[in-house]
Amino acid sequence: MVTYQDFLTAPDRTAFVKSCIEKHKASSLYQTALLADEYDRHENRTIKRYQKVIHDLTGAAIPDIWGANYKMASRFFSRFIAQENQYLLGNGITWNEPSTEKKLGKNFDTKMQKLGRMALSGGVSFGFWNMDHLEPFSVLEFAPLYDEENGALMAGVRWWQIDPSKPLRATLYEVDGYTEYQWDKDHSGGFILYDKRAYKLNKKESVVDGVIYNGENYPAFPIVPLWGNPHRQSEIVGLQEQIDCYDLIKSGYANNVDEGSLIYWTLNGAGGMDNVDLAEFVKKMKTLHAATMDDGVNAESHQLEAPYESREALLKKLRSDLYEDAMALDTQNIASGAVTATQIKAAYEPLNSKTDEYEYCVCEFLEGLLKIAGIEDEPTFTRSVLVNTQEEIQTLAQVTQYLDDEYITRKILNLLGDGDSAEDVLKRMAANELDRGGNDDSEDDSATDEE
Repeated sequence: MVTYQDFLTAPDRTAFVKSCIEKHKASSLYQTALLADEYDRHENRTIKRYQKVIHDLTGAAIPDIWGANYKMASRFFSRFIAQENQYLLGNGITWNEPSTEKKLGKNFDTKMQKLGRMALSGGVSFGFWNMDHLEPFSVLEFAPLYDEENGALMAGVRWWQIDPSKPLRATLYEVDGYTEYQWDKDHSGGFILYDKRAYKLNKKESVVDGVIYNGENYPAFPIVPLWGNPHRQSEIVGLQEQIDCYDLIKSGYANNVDEGSLIYWTLNGAGGMDNVDLAEFVKKMKTLHAATMDDGVNAESHQLEAPYESREALLKKLRSDLYEDAMALDTQNIASGAVTATQIKAAYEPLNSKTDEYEYCVCEFLEGLLKIAGIEDEPTFTRSVLVNTQEEIQTLAQVTQYLDDEYITRKILNLLGDGDSAEDVLKRMAANELDRGGNDDSEDDSATDEE
């Protein structure tokens, strides 16, 4: 692992930046994040590389290019991290001060969702506060340099290369500014593309001196790590093997169905055929689906049905175990039938517990980010949950005498999925109440005049 102290003692900064990228790519953190990224993009490594084999007469294994070889990759991992991330950040972050949202820049909530998903997948992601907005970095593009003494992030290298035939670009971020580097497409001839510059560039103009630029930096290193969980590891850890098992069984099940279950042949009157002849016969039946037979030789096929009950039971068990181990919400358990609010809350409890730990990591990240941006505020989160709307409204109706009209109105509209219209509804209710009050006063006046 390359540290901040290694950077301080490096004699050649250009060579160090290149070496830092290479060593980061070789680290277990990067390799695990790369694996998780493949599963997140529906390119499960194990099933993608799986190849059916058959054994020839000598017992040697050769690729089976004749039979079905489905490679169906499941999307469990992508579903799990998307569910957890959107459960916490899907409704955006609420701030105590109305001005905070504007200070954090355009699309801050969207960038936080992107940053959070990368943290859950790769174990950690990095948020760069760039003047007036947040820029999310993945661990697959940013090599951190931590301080050996206190573990704080003190510097880092972000790199990119749009194509192997194009130059490699990298930016070295330090506390007092950033420097940009470039290498040729063969990664040779590295040089400084732009010298170190301050993060903030102030522009001043005067008649005498003309345009003057003055650099300024932040009170701390402007890149903050966001960990996906307290273990500081990718969510793929512990789930990959179960996902692979599910994919292999499901694909093998489909292969058997495609091949018409298991078929074997008996040849009557073919006692003169040796193993080579038999193998040639089977090969022709698989490839040509036809074969010529000598007089007096009869071929008869037999079919063995694949045991599907055990496979379906195992797939169901694996699916249940995956949701349990991932502490995710399986909507199949609450989608069918009439479920009570208590049952819904119980189904959400594992996801709530896991998201609580994730929320701690997000709050820690936001605390560091707000300090750099010079903002004093505290975040709150609104989680999206399924509810039994009818039961919730009935519960509200039973306690209306203890609550005010505004709370009841907002609560019901939120349950109905129309919370944005609460202000308009409350205004109309207030106007109607005022009209009724005015009409009552007019009737009283009329009665008094008649008297």
